[in-house]
Amino acid sequence: MELQGKRVLVTGASRGIGRELATHFARAGAKVALVARDAASLEALAKDLGGTAHPTDLGQGAQLDRLLDRVEDEAGPVDVLVNNAASAAEGALWKQTGQELSSRVWLNLVVPLELCRQAVPRMLERGGGHLVNVASLAALASVPGMTAYAATKAGLAHGASALRDELKGLPIGVTTVLVGGVRTELLEAGESYEPFHRSFERLRKIQLVPDTPVEVLAAAVVLGVEQGKRTVWVPKRALPLVAAVEAPRKIVSLALTGIKRRA
Repeated sequence: MELQGKRVLVTGASRGIGRELATHFARAGAKVALVARDAASLEALAKDLGGTAHPTDLGQGAQLDRLLDRVEDEAGPVDVLVNNAASAAEGALWKQTGQELSSRVWLNLVVPLELCRQAVPRMLERGGGHLVNVASLAALASVPGMTAYAATKAGLAHGASALRDELKGLPIGVTTVLVGGVRTELLEAGESYEPFHRSFERLRKIQLVPDTPVEVLAAAVVLGVEQGKRTVWVPKRALPLVAAVEAPRKIVSLALTGIKRRA
C-alpha cells in the first residue's frame, strides 16, 4: 500500500509502541487518527503529527461499538487500522482478580477483533484497506507472569491468520506483528515481577530476545504495510520461533487455495 495521503487509525496511540507507530506512519505521509484514553497526550501528539485525536475508553462497550463511525465522521475514511492497544498483568494469574482478567481479555482480544469487524465492510465498499494487529512473541512462547497476556496475544495472532484466509481474494491486507524485547512501560511493569525478570534476563543473555529500540519496530511495521507483509516480527533472530508456528497455518492456507470466498 502507498501510504501517502492514506488515513491510519492507531489505538493505544498516546504512548509507547502506539505513539511511535503513529509517528512513523505520519512520516511516511499518512494522515493519522489517534485513539487512546489520555485526551491531553493524544491531542498534543495529533497536533505535532498533523493528525486527529479521538479520545476513547476502549474498555467501555458503548464507546467501542461506534468507534469507526465516530472516527470516520470526524476525520474521514480509514484506510489502515492498527490494533495496538493492550494491557498486561504484573504477576501470577492466581493473584489477579476476575475483573482484571476479564478486562485484559476484552482489551487485548475482543477489542481488536471487533474493530476489524467494523472496518472490513467499510474497506470492501471503498475497494481496499489494510488491518494491522499488534500481537507478541509471547503468543508463541511465554515466560512466568504473562499467562493471560500470552493467551490473549496467541488468540489475536491466530485470529488474524484466520481472518487473512477469510479475506483471501479480497482487497484487504492483514499484517500480524509479533513483538519481543521492545523497551516500553508495559515491559518494565512486567519485570517488576521477579520470576518474569529472571526469565527475561536469561533470554537477553542468550540473545534470543535482545532489547530492541521501539523505533526499529515501528519502522518495520510501516514497511510491512507498504509491502503487504503477512507477518512482521522483532527481533529478527526470532525467525525460528515464528517459522515453526506459521508453518501449519501456511500449509492449511495453501491447501485451501482455489476455494471461492464470498464477501
